Formats: sequence, structure tokens, C-alpha cells
Amino acid sequence: MKLLSGNEAIARGAYEAGVKVALAYPGTPSTEILENIIRHYPEIYAEWAANEKVAVEVGIGACLAGARTLVAMKHVGVNVAADPLLTLTYTGVNAGFVLVSADDPGMHSSQNEQDNRFYARFAQVPLLEPADSQEAKDFVKAAFEISEAFDTPVLLRTTTRVSHSKSLVQEGEPVTPPPRKYRKDFAKYAVLPAHARVLHEKVERRREELRAYAESSPLNRIEWGDRRIGFITSGIAYQYVKELFPWASVLKLGLSYPLPLKLVRQFAREVQRVIVVEELEPFLEEQILAAGIRVQGKDLVPRTGELSPARLAWGLSRDEDLARLAEEYGTVFNFPPDEEKLPVRPPVLCPGCPHRGVFYVLKKMKLVVTGDIGCYTLGGLPPLGAMDTCICMGASIGMAHGLVKADPELSGRTVAVIGDSTFFHTGLPALANLVYNRGAAAVIVLDNRTTAMTGHQDHPGTGRTARGEETVALDAAEVARALGAEYVEVVDPYDLQAVRRAVEQALRSSSPAVVVARRPCVLLTRPSPRPLPYREEVCRGCGLCLELGCPALALKDRKERKIAVDPLLCVGCGLCAQVCPFGALEV
Repeated sequence: MKLLSGNEAIARGAYEAGVKVALAYPGTPSTEILENIIRHYPEIYAEWAANEKVAVEVGIGACLAGARTLVAMKHVGVNVAADPLLTLTYTGVNAGFVLVSADDPGMHSSQNEQDNRFYARFAQVPLLEPADSQEAKDFVKAAFEISEAFDTPVLLRTTTRVSHSKSLVQEGEPVTPPPRKYRKDFAKYAVLPAHARVLHEKVERRREELRAYAESSPLNRIEWGDRRIGFITSGIAYQYVKELFPWASVLKLGLSYPLPLKLVRQFAREVQRVIVVEELEPFLEEQILAAGIRVQGKDLVPRTGELSPARLAWGLSRDEDLARLAEEYGTVFNFPPDEEKLPVRPPVLCPGCPHRGVFYVLKKMKLVVTGDIGCYTLGGLPPLGAMDTCICMGASIGMAHGLVKADPELSGRTVAVIGDSTFFHTGLPALANLVYNRGAAAVIVLDNRTTAMTGHQDHPGTGRTARGEETVALDAAEVARALGAEYVEVVDPYDLQAVRRAVEQALRSSSPAVVVARRPCVLLTRPSPRPLPYREEVCRGCGLCLELGCPALALKDRKERKIAVDPLLCVGCGLCAQVCPFGALEV
């Protein structure tokens, strides 16, 4: 037995299932799946793909070549990967293909909390939902068996709580899947319209076969208890139901799409009342109601935000009959604390972060700044407040282009910022579009030599593969020139004057211009603390240095507004010394 997180367990499950190829693009809460495969299971070929769409496409090739393949990503990554995924469901597979979607209810590190169970229904593929780490491991093996038995990709959906919480796991021995070789089958794998019409009929027949399988699958089970109340649930919500109502009857769905309606009807007939408990959308509830089975759900269970035992108790306790039944069993409902009384701890750029200087300059220049996803999103928060938008990865360049095209007065004062990993993820088509359509927006690539926000994974610009092997390092500046940007400048973001000159020149350009602000993430270089000398007697208390939002600087005296430099945090980047007009801080 080992104590494993859900992500660690999925990596172990891939090993035990005989996976040969694993691919991913890093994104919380999925990142550790591939990291653990790389760290513990060298038998599996693993790589960070440039983006999620590419990951699925490489995975399709691998599974057609006969290798069991696992592809992992966070929920919004499935949006990027949807194009090949929804056609793979038509062609089917050769060896098994499993896509792990790690959803993020509560948006701990995401821009939305979409419910990716709907992708299973959209693509007509089986959906497996583990409720703990043991199931996370076991369901991976089951998913590959289903994939090969029914000639279909399988969606394994986890959530942040399953991905990152730990529970005991009984490990097993790896299996050796039956060998499968690539075989040419043009009618199956080349989805021309004539072929697709035939394949779509196959998808519908397969859905009915999967529905019949779901009725008797061991992944779905009924746990009988007090039959005055019955809960239908799946995933982490099952744990909350069992914690609050261990005495109730429960239908636990591990294979939750296609929905086993006969099993649901059987359960509903045996209990007096049915409540569907699911996180986020009424995915199960709507299907059950559409089948004519009377249940309750979102009238009691919150539809937004991450569920917890306390939030679930708060919702269900509003029902008087259920509250009386719970009281009969001595169940005590603990309600959510008053969140307004909790101290606020906003995220902040690290001391010495190379992004800080760029955003300080952009704020002082009072520019319109379209943003993107990454550490640099924090540049939109006070005191920097230098980013106007954040939609999705790669959106900043296209949005800046659209702003200027729609309102020419914004030309000369609109800048797109994008990280280096995101630039290679989805920034390249956007820059090509900007150049092709004679756009005038300026682009700043914040090149800190890593995918920092998800834990410093490599990408096509770092010169290293996921396994640490040396490879070609794509240069963002050279790529921008190759895509047609006429003005390209590389600057050190620690040099505020150089950054400002480069941005001003880019904004004056009549053609697309790119500034690459290049310096490694400070957490990669790990410099020893080097606090800048501070002369308190020279300080005028103007507070300009505090506008940088550096955690190493704080007010020492609120009345005189004198500052203190934290010797354990300051790395001596020198930005505050450049900002101070009186020389109180020195490089």
C-alpha cells in the first residue's frame, strides 16, 4: 500500500496498464501526471507537447501504431484538443487511447470551471470518474480495456480534489497488452465525408453497446442503506455524500456516460426519494429527468464553485424532511465559515521576477495591454495593474489586433503580452495572422525560459525535452522574424530604460513589431539573497518603489513612509534602485 495523490495514482495506473506513450501539456491540476510518469516509469515514452491539440494528434499516431497511449491536460486544454478528439471518436483506435481531463471546480488556477463531462456526451465516448486515488489507478486500466473492447477513445475525468488529495493505493503488477501493429485502413482512418457518414452510424451503434455494458459494469454499484433516501452521485461528490450520510442508500457511478438508465430506474424504485449530488452542472440530473425518472438535484446542491462536505450540508439541510432524517441518525451539519472574516492573501509576482519591470513600464506608459495565461497574469493586479484582459492561452495577440482594427485610435498604444511557453502553444498562428492582415499592434514576449506557473516544465524554447534530453531550442525572436515581424528587439527586463525604448519603438512601427523581454525565471536561477543597500536618511517616503509590488519591499514606518528591504527575499534585481529618484536604494 502506498499513499498517493490522484495524479500519482494515474501515473501508476498508466504503468500497470502497459502504456507505452504518454503526452501532455502542463496545466493545473493535471501537471503531475506526466511528471510522475517521467520520474518513476522510464519504460513509458513521455513528452511535453507544444499544446493540447498536438498532444492528442501525436497520441493518435501512437495508438494507431499499436501503443497504448495516455494524454493528459486540464479542462480548458480539452477545448484546444477538441478538433482531433471529436473525429477520433469516429475512427476509433487500434491500441487503447485514454484522455485525462483534470477539471478545476472553484477555479483554483483557471479562468473558468467548465464541466468536461459534457465532452463525453458531445463526442459519444465513455466517461470514467474516479472518486479517490485507488480508483484513479484502477480506472486507468479499466479505461484501456474499454477503449480496445469498444474501439473508442475514453475520457477519464478527475477534479482538483481527486488530483491533489492523497489516499492509500494497493499497487499491482503491470500487464503486457496483446501486440497490435499498424495496418492501413483508409476507410476507417481517413475521415472523408463519404467515410464519415458510415463511421457516424458506427458511433451510434457503439453508444448503445456501451450503454448496455454500463448496466452491468463493476464500475457502477449500489450501496444499500436506509431506503427512505437515495443519492445518485459520481467522482469526488461520492466521498462527500458518504461522509455526511453513511447510513443512506447510494448509487455510485464510476462509468457515468453512457448513463445506465436501467440501473438508475431500479435504484429509484427501491428508495422513497432520490437526490442527485454532482459538482457543477446537472449532467446526470438532466439525463435522468429526461428519462422520466423523478429526482432532485440542483434545487438543493450548489451549481457553482467547488463542493465540500460543508457546502453540500448547507444545501441539503434546507430540505426539512432530509434534515429531520439526518437528525434521526445524529448527523451534525457543519456549515461553511464566514469567508469574509478570513484574511486575504493575494498572489504576487516573486521577488526578482523578470515580468515585474515590463509591467511597471507598461503602467507608466498608460497603454492598453491585452494579456494571456501564466505567471504574468498577476501583472493585472494592484499595484501594477498593467493588464486589461485575460481570456485564454494565445488570445492576447489576436485581441490586440482586433482592438486596433476596430478602433484605429488605439494604434500606437496597444500592446499584447504573452509568455514564451504560451507563444509556442498558440501564439504563433495569432502572430502569423497579425502579420498577414497588416496589423499594427505591438507584441511583447515575456521569455523567462520555462513554463513557470505550472512548475517549470520545458517547452520548445528551452532546449530540453520532458526527459531532460538536449534538443533544438526555438528562439522566440528568430521565430517572430521568420513569421514576418519587421521590428524585433530583445531586451533585458531588468533594464527599465531599455524596455521603455524598445516598447516605444515597437509602437511607432507601422508594421507588426515584437519585443522579447528575456531573462530566466528567478526560481530557476535561485540567486542567493543580495539585499540592496538602503539609505534611510535619503529616503523621502515618496512610495514610488512600492509601486513595483515587490514582496521584498515593505513600509517600515507608515507615518514617515520609510521602507524596509527584506534581506531574505531581495535578490538584488535593481528595479527599485532604478525607480527611486533620490538614490535611497543603490545597486
